[in-house]
Amino acid sequence: MITFAVARRTGEIGVRIALGAPLAGVVRMVLLDAGRMVAAGIVVGLAAALMLSRYVESQLFGIRAADLVVYASAAGTIAAVAALAAFVPAWRASRIDPVSALRCE
Repeated sequence: MITFAVARRTGEIGVRIALGAPLAGVVRMVLLDAGRMVAAGIVVGLAAALMLSRYVESQLFGIRAADLVVYASAAGTIAAVAALAAFVPAWRASRIDPVSALRCE
């Protein structure tokens, strides 16, 4: 998803780099976009998990329905994996050649 979003914004990223945007700023921009999507997904996922936890609690052994450690570790793991997955497209976005990006449009 992030790769697709970066591909759609190639022209914009090319203009930013051509105007002198720092490469770290481009990476930060892509990672923040990814972070917003991940945060929204985690919020929706935690809300759904809390609603369905009573239903699933009878099938879990040794875990309470509202075990904060499990929810926090799951959210943290998802956030870490998403950050690693978003770094590659962010790094590639910072390496876009502005001339070729502007020619595509």
